[in-house]
Amino acid sequence: MEEYLKAFNIFSDKEIEEVIELGTYQELKKNDFFTKEGDISSSLAFVKDGIFRSYYLSQSEEEITYCLTFPNSFITAYSSYISQEKTKINIQAMTDIQLISLPKSEMDSLVNSSKNWLLFFKIITEQYYIALENRVFQLQTEKAETRYKNLITHRPEYIQKVPLQYLASYLGITQRHLSRLRANISF
Repeated sequence: MEEYLKAFNIFSDKEIEEVIELGTYQELKKNDFFTKEGDISSSLAFVKDGIFRSYYLSQSEEEITYCLTFPNSFITAYSSYISQEKTKINIQAMTDIQLISLPKSEMDSLVNSSKNWLLFFKIITEQYYIALENRVFQLQTEKAETRYKNLITHRPEYIQKVPLQYLASYLGITQRHLSRLRANISF
């Protein structure tokens, strides 16, 4: 987490030390939940190791994977974290996870006391929004084959580490369709 925060070039060493001291190290096992539908997100976590998937249930109770989170990233049920209302999403460990959990109340105190933390959250929010907008545009304007090829090029770790059922859901296609794409596209 220290290296990740240093890369933004906005924090002093003291500010980074303070946030690390606020964190609580946690381990989750594969299939454990960081957040479940109906929870209120009261923490932000830095993923040290492991992979999370974020999903929601469709009206037909089908799990729709909409986000995958790899190490060296922050994770939370973002809308719930901001609004402090119940979330509609589930964040589940796809592998064993190591994370550092930071309470929202402590993070809010940092934001209120430091322009640097306010700037950090602004940057993270902007990055999150841009990624979300790009994802929506891809799902609405690109063919499944193009979306799959983009993953191969830009996110090869998804192809290598995410089970097919979740990868298919993330791409907005069936597992059968994904199998056909994989058979027709060589790496």
